[in-house]
Amino acid sequence: MTSISGTRVADNIHFYEPAQGHGLPHDPFNAIVGPRPIGWIASRSSEGVLNLAPYSFFNAFNYHPPLIGFSSIGRKDTLRNIEQTGEFVWNLATRPLADAMNISCAPAPPEVDEFALAGLTPAVSRIVNVPRVAESPVSFECRRTQIIELQGVNGDGVGSWLVLGEVVGVHIARHLLTDGVYDTAAAAPILRGGGPADYFEIGPDSLFHMRRPAWP
Repeated sequence: MTSISGTRVADNIHFYEPAQGHGLPHDPFNAIVGPRPIGWIASRSSEGVLNLAPYSFFNAFNYHPPLIGFSSIGRKDTLRNIEQTGEFVWNLATRPLADAMNISCAPAPPEVDEFALAGLTPAVSRIVNVPRVAESPVSFECRRTQIIELQGVNGDGVGSWLVLGEVVGVHIARHLLTDGVYDTAAAAPILRGGGPADYFEIGPDSLFHMRRPAWP
């Protein structure tokens, strides 16, 4: 055992305080919290320029109404567009679309349309004025509900914004519905790992079942 600031810590545990640095070749935080679903977000500027970008801090937060959200680290085009229009579309990133998704991650200037850059087809949405990725098997049309600047424990803003939206329209490729049940593995979704270039794919071999326990 070793002593760190008066606390005895087992030698086989690496402990660090993030504010003091992790002491490792690569920050493990986003590798530990992962793999994470990808927020592949389409938006449109007030001038009509399309934008498409992936966000690795993304998830669902509520059932009814369905709410999803992603974090923009810095004031990026997607954040500004959603502030202006109040609308966006989430698209499922899949293994066949991995390369196109990666291209859309390029730090292109605001006037660049990432749909065109990545060779993707914008498909007209039913409700919002933002197109979905036609090649993606699942898309959520969303309307902004909240934009929250994240803060540290000292109350200061950290330069990241949580964007939340209500899902107002859902597109699902019919081949992913088996007897009316959505088949997650059949869509071959990809997820973000923690390394500089790490991704994971979900497949049927990784599926297992575990029911919630009933309370007596």
